[in-house]
Amino acid sequence: MKNKKPFVREVILVEGKYDKNTLSQIVDAAIVTTDGFSVFQDREKLAFFRRLAAQRGLIVLTDSDGAGFLIRNFLKGAIPKEQLKQAYVPDVYGKERRKRRPGKEGKLGVEGMTAEVLLDALRQAGATMDGAAAVPCRTITKQDLYALGLSGRPNSAERRKKLLLRLDLPEHLSANAMLDALNLLVERAELEAYCKALFGRQEAGDPPL
Repeated sequence: MKNKKPFVREVILVEGKYDKNTLSQIVDAAIVTTDGFSVFQDREKLAFFRRLAAQRGLIVLTDSDGAGFLIRNFLKGAIPKEQLKQAYVPDVYGKERRKRRPGKEGKLGVEGMTAEVLLDALRQAGATMDGAAAVPCRTITKQDLYALGLSGRPNSAERRKKLLLRLDLPEHLSANAMLDALNLLVERAELEAYCKALFGRQEAGDPPL
């Protein structure tokens, strides 16, 4: 007997039909597609997504490349923040089996991710799975990022890139989006430990928090 797929209450939004097909084999959920950039111009489609977000909540699960983040950021500005959850897949380089060549940035999309990676991404986003929602611990602040040299410093962007790589998060995350992701993934003490291991105590620039 096959294992039962976990039920996700929120509607999951992905980019295309292949992403939807992959995800539908892993979770029992309502899955909708943006069909690439068409959502930028299609008012009816955007209105539909807004309605879904208001009624059920919407989990955005786009690819980790620049195109995926254009769609993600567009939806952030179009749908109330409290109705959106952001699920991220890591930067994994390669190509999907159906494609002749890799994408523009050489990264696997949602369709190329394993079931374990996709389930972890949904859990980390706070998806309501089988009736229980993951509750993020919101303890890391913008001040913490500054104190750890991850924002507001000349080399902050490079540090963020190294930390995102260490945490298997996509490199295109902004500082604010990274803050949201960190609060889903790690405690503040864990973040400090990661930064110390990556950058050393002296590079942080400020006393320990």
